[in-house]
Amino acid sequence: MFGYRVPAPDEAMLISGGRRGLGGAPFRVVTGHGKFVLPVFRKVRFLTLSMCESEVTETCVTRQGIALHVRAVIAFKVGNDHESIINAGQRFLSDQDQMSVLTGRIFAGHLRAIIGSMTVEEIVTERQKLAAEVLDTSKTEMAKIGLTVDSLQIQSIDDGDTGYIDAMSAPHKAAIQRQAQIAQAQATQASVEAEQAAARNQAEYARQTAIVRAEYSAEVDRAQAKAAQAGPLAQADAQQEVLAAQTELALRQAKLRQQQLVAEIVKPAEAEAERIRILAAADAQRMKIQAEAAASYDRVALDRMLIDQLPQIVKEAAGGLAGANVNVLNGADGLGEIAAGLVSQGLTILDSVRQNLGGQDSDGRRPDGRPGASEDSSLLQLPSGEEQKPKNGRVDVD
Repeated sequence: MFGYRVPAPDEAMLISGGRRGLGGAPFRVVTGHGKFVLPVFRKVRFLTLSMCESEVTETCVTRQGIALHVRAVIAFKVGNDHESIINAGQRFLSDQDQMSVLTGRIFAGHLRAIIGSMTVEEIVTERQKLAAEVLDTSKTEMAKIGLTVDSLQIQSIDDGDTGYIDAMSAPHKAAIQRQAQIAQAQATQASVEAEQAAARNQAEYARQTAIVRAEYSAEVDRAQAKAAQAGPLAQADAQQEVLAAQTELALRQAKLRQQQLVAEIVKPAEAEAERIRILAAADAQRMKIQAEAAASYDRVALDRMLIDQLPQIVKEAAGGLAGANVNVLNGADGLGEIAAGLVSQGLTILDSVRQNLGGQDSDGRRPDGRPGASEDSSLLQLPSGEEQKPKNGRVDVD
C-alpha cells in the first residue's frame, strides 16, 4: 500500500518528522510491525539490529613489564529496547560500520588497562577471568552508545621473542613430554602385548585348525578303510552266519541221533535190565517163599513127629521111675500130680525144640552154629535120674 512501511525482523524503522518520539527523541522507533508513513511529510531510515563482530589486536604490557600481543574478538549488537535503539541511531545511523571500529577501540583500551594489572601467569592461565573483567568494565560505556556485548573471546596471547611463556611452560612441557613418553611406552608395550596376544591367538587358531584338520583326515581315512573293508566284512559275516547255521544243524542232527540211540539202545537195555531185575526179584521172592514154606513144612513135620513121640517120651520118663523108691503124699492126688509133671516136662521139651528150629538158618543150623533138631536127636532123650518136682506134690527118688 502506498505510504505503508514495514521493517525487517532484524531492523528498527526510524521515522522522523511530525511528532517527536517517546521521551523527547527526534524520531519514532517502530520494530516488529508496519506503520503508515505520509510521504514528503515523514522520512524513514532503518537501523540494523543484527549481530556485529569486531576484532582487537593489541600489544599490552603486564604488571611484570613483559609485552604481550593479545588478539580478541568481540560479538555485539544494538540493544532491543527503544533507548538503546535511539542512542545507537543518533550515533551510527548515517555510518553504521563505525560501530565495529568504535567497539574495537573501546575494548582495546580496557584490555590494555586490565592486562597491565595482571601477571603473565594469570593472563595465560585465567583467560576467562580476563575476558569477564573486560566485559564488566566496558558494559557501562557500551550501554551509553546503545550497544550490548554478547561475548568476548581471547584468541591468542604471544610474548614475541622474549620466550617468557615458553620458559614458564618448560616444566609443564617436560612433565607433559615425560607423560607423553610414558604414555607412548605404555602404548608401545600395550601394542607389543596386543601383537603377542594376537600372535598367540593366531598360533592357537593354527594349532586348533591343524588338529581339526587331522581329526577330519583321520575320520575320512577311517571311513574309507571301513568302506574298503565293508565288502570282505559282509562276506565274512555271511560265511559266519552259514557256519553258524551249519553248526546249529549239526547240533540238531547230533541231538536227534542221540535221541535215536537212546530210543534204540539205551531204552531197550534199561527195559531189559529192569525186566531182569524184576525177574531176579521175583525169583528171590519165590525162593524166599519156598524156603519159608519148606521151613514151615519142616516145623509141622517136626511137631507131628514130636507129638507122635510124646507118649514115648512120657513113657521113658515114667520108666525112669520104675525102680525108684517113691513116697507118694496125698494119695491119688499126689499120683495125679506126678503124671501131670511128666506131661508138662514133655511139653516144655517140645517148645524148646520148636524154638531151636525157629532160630535155625536155611541150612538147618542155629544162629550160634550149634546143630539143629534134625542133627541132634539126643534132645529128644529124657535123662534118667533127673529130679522131678511136680507143681502140687512132692516126689522123693532114691
